[in-house]
Amino acid sequence: MRALMQGTAVEHEDRFVDIEIKLAHMEDLVDSLNQTVYQQARRIDQLEAMVQQLAEHLRTMREIGRQTPVNERPPHY
Repeated sequence: MRALMQGTAVEHEDRFVDIEIKLAHMEDLVDSLNQTVYQQARRIDQLEAMVQQLAEHLRTMREIGRQTPVNERPPHY
């Protein structure tokens, strides 16, 4: 009976070790995914800033285009 209990204890210990190993790998994976999400969020912020700058540039160019007469002859005529 005692040998059976010791065998069961060893099996439980092995299972706990396996679970701890899996947990450690999962924690590493979560850390890696968190880092990826953080980097992507920073990149999205940069891209949004670029889009805003381009939109402002486009608005400025449209305003300049409205101020220039469409049918005006070029200066060399």
